[in-house]
Amino acid sequence: MTENALTYDTPSRRKLTFWQKLWRDRMLLAFALPGMLVLMTYHYYPLLGNIVAFKKYRPYKGVWGSEWSGFDNFAVIFNGDPAFVNALLNTLILTALQAVLVFPAPILLALLLNSLMSERIKRIVQSILYLPHFLSWVVVVALFQQLLGGSGLLNNFLRSHGYEALTIIGNSELFRPLLLTQVIWKDTGWATIIFLAALAGISADLYEAAAVDGAGRWRQMVHVTLPGLKGVVILLFILQLGSSLTVGFEQILLQQNAVGLAKSEVLDTYVYNRGIIGGNWGMATAVGLVKSVVGVILVLGANKIAHMFGEAGVYASRTQG
Repeated sequence: MTENALTYDTPSRRKLTFWQKLWRDRMLLAFALPGMLVLMTYHYYPLLGNIVAFKKYRPYKGVWGSEWSGFDNFAVIFNGDPAFVNALLNTLILTALQAVLVFPAPILLALLLNSLMSERIKRIVQSILYLPHFLSWVVVVALFQQLLGGSGLLNNFLRSHGYEALTIIGNSELFRPLLLTQVIWKDTGWATIIFLAALAGISADLYEAAAVDGAGRWRQMVHVTLPGLKGVVILLFILQLGSSLTVGFEQILLQQNAVGLAKSEVLDTYVYNRGIIGGNWGMATAVGLVKSVVGVILVLGANKIAHMFGEAGVYASRTQG
């Protein structure tokens, strides 16, 4: 047998079976096992509870003891219940506002931080901007109430200088801008981490070549920086679409009593108020199930569009991979 035949006939060159691959990667799988168990226990196993959407669920009877109701729980969706329609419209409006105003905020902040020449100043600013992310929504809402509430810092300052107090907290017309302001203040600094990492991965040679060609800082950003961020931006936008109908349950619920349901009721609070508080478990599960299915459809559709424009998206298509 020739030397080449011996080389290509070794076990490492032959196609391994499924069980051989498992044995080969046993240490990696062992390290991944705890995370897989957590994922299965707290994410995938609870999905079985969606069967409640097709039952007339009663807690004292349990999931399997409750009677089947078919698609009766979905009637609130297809029959246009006014409360559901109001929650859906508020959710869509907040989703659109977050896509236009909140999603670009960390990109702009990352570009601004990247333009700082001093690495020390950049690290200090980053550390300060990251801090709000670690605060719970209870603390964030309380801070805004202390600043903008009827007896807050701003109104006390206005009264002490002879001006009328402003009604911000509890004003239904200002509720949506207030929500967006809170989200931007809390999470924008933390969200810049990914974009700063993407900016660090852009080759300095591209900037040098652009400078040699006479491009200023603005043209370098347009023709080098933004194209370098395009893949990351598309990926994160697709992932955000999956949770686009989830617009801040805890944040809204904490402020809902002061504003009223007309402007503050969204799908998540609708499910909570009708399901947990109102005891209509089957209907609430049906609404949550439909919301999840819509999120999956949006992710798959956006990923397909990304493939059409030559981007990898969340996962590569067969033609790409």
